[in-house]
Amino acid sequence: MARFPARIHVLLASDAPLGVVIRRGPSKSVCTLLWDRRSDEFTLGQWLKGRIYERRSDLSPDGKYLIYFAMNGKWKSEARGSWTAISRAPYLKAIAIFPKGDCWNGGGLFTGKKSYWLNDGNGHTVLRTTTEVRRDARFQPSENFGGECLGVYYPRLMRDGWKLVERVNVERWKDYDVFERHLQGGWILRKTAHAELGAPAGKGCYWDEHELINRRSNTSIKCPDWEWADLDDTRLVWAATGKLRAASIGKAGLVGETVLRDLEDMSFEPIEAPY
Repeated sequence: MARFPARIHVLLASDAPLGVVIRRGPSKSVCTLLWDRRSDEFTLGQWLKGRIYERRSDLSPDGKYLIYFAMNGKWKSEARGSWTAISRAPYLKAIAIFPKGDCWNGGGLFTGKKSYWLNDGNGHTVLRTTTEVRRDARFQPSENFGGECLGVYYPRLMRDGWKLVERVNVERWKDYDVFERHLQGGWILRKTAHAELGAPAGKGCYWDEHELINRRSNTSIKCPDWEWADLDDTRLVWAATGKLRAASIGKAGLVGETVLRDLEDMSFEPIEAPY
């Protein structure tokens, strides 16, 4: 059986130099890490034996709270096998938990430092709630992208500075959408978000690919290994082959590439949240 690198997705806080890394691998094991983007130090949060749907997750603007949708398939448990939870980042222990019982909708977005939108859809129940953050009952995303990951992921991308520039239907059950964000020096980071059945080996039905484009110099740099990428202040940060990397952008492209953290050699360990 082919072995694939750890899959990495990152949530960046908009108002603080923090991020939460969601690291998956093997397929039924996932952990979270706090990323201090000033020092590039990482602190392990917790592991979950199950799946976190990273595209239905979000980090509060100040980096203090995490909302995520998870599934462990224990359908007769009190969490009903799948649930949306709110925790204190980077930990997964829920201060609020909303059992779901299926994998439609779920997850949500932060609408402020202490307010969130719950992607309710077919309906959550309430197992535990909190006064630390409150549900924003008035908010709705400006566009509807369906009842799975894209319904949270695309509004999050556009909220955080990405522009949706093209939507393409290839055939039934195979689409891709193109997002762009501007970098310095005339460069553009292009994210092509795929949604398809029969995705390439090692990828889920939702996966992204990236390209750097400079229209001034008519230059294009393909980045086939990048599974996540974004702008962190003035530097570019991305995940590829189980590692989180960073570089500056110069006239010719990437400058001073460095590995911030190798996340490949990690395995499940039980960790208690400090609350």
